[in-house]
Amino acid sequence: MSNIHLPATTEPSVSQEASERRAPLIPIGYVIAGVVVTLVVAVLSTALLVYLANNYADTILVVRDIFIIALGLMSCLSGIVLILLLIAVTRLINMLEFELKPILMKTNETLGTIRGTTVFMSQNVVRPMTTASSYMAGIRRGVNTLFGNPRR
Repeated sequence: MSNIHLPATTEPSVSQEASERRAPLIPIGYVIAGVVVTLVVAVLSTALLVYLANNYADTILVVRDIFIIALGLMSCLSGIVLILLLIAVTRLINMLEFELKPILMKTNETLGTIRGTTVFMSQNVVRPMTTASSYMAGIRRGVNTLFGNPRR
């Protein structure tokens, strides 16, 4: 736990401002209208089906059979699509495992080499040069103080 006391701000935070400015995604009036329209369409559809079933029963049976056949074809088609999707996912997993993983390993190895080179250069080149430069600046300043500026 830290004992740092931050001053209280009177301005609302960015997330508070964003949440206050954000309007609801769908206004409540649209939701109510959608529910009412859906209920009306459902009731009218049910009434139409009851009327057609009472007056045109043979036609309804034929239409029902056609819809059953269409439903079977759509089930077969969705099964084929799911198999193709499974093949695509398997190929993606293989690509991740056998192509991207070695690339990431080599990248990690290269980053380790760069890190080692940076440490080596820092310890063996940059630090001695900084030390020598600071000594030279100190000697130059000392000479200027003792003997004056030779450029004048």
